[in-house]
Amino acid sequence: MAGVPRRAITLGGMAAAAAETIEFTAQVEQLGDRLILRFPDAASAALPSRGQVAAMVGIDGKTRDAVIEPDGRRGHWLPADDDGFPGGTTVGVVVEPTKDWPEPDVPDDFATALRAAPDTAGLWNAITPMARWEWVRWINATANAQTRSRRIEVAIDKLRAGKRRPCCFDLSSCTDPELARSGKLIGT
Repeated sequence: MAGVPRRAITLGGMAAAAAETIEFTAQVEQLGDRLILRFPDAASAALPSRGQVAAMVGIDGKTRDAVIEPDGRRGHWLPADDDGFPGGTTVGVVVEPTKDWPEPDVPDDFATALRAAPDTAGLWNAITPMARWEWVRWINATANAQTRSRRIEVAIDKLRAGKRRPCCFDLSSCTDPELARSGKLIGT
């Protein structure tokens, strides 16, 4: 995160840099088997979108590419399972939103369906990583196996029809079925 010009602004009493960089402290929270960082309201408000946001994130000096998730309440959260901090730990967070989206982890069942439909490869490879995130997010947004299977079928049909995005779901809702109820992050 070196080289980013910094102009101090205040986010809820915390120092933060200009629009490119947001700094705050947060407590690592345990939700079931998962660890997350919930963003303070002012930090969420400073992000460029109420939906997912690609960013370079530093957590207590450990930097990584990340996709910040919406919580369904105009706020955001970040998966912290792989960051090495136990629940209850307070950490310093530095966020630099970026237009460079990392590639999503395509779930095995969807990857298998894509491989079985080689006619979709051209469009799948041509769409942006952000659009691929939307497809993956839409498929992952259900815990029901039948609904998931149907969404994969529909995704392949839509890609065959030239559709670049899954369409018609609330991009600002929390779509992780382990952590959400009715599109809202649990535990608030």
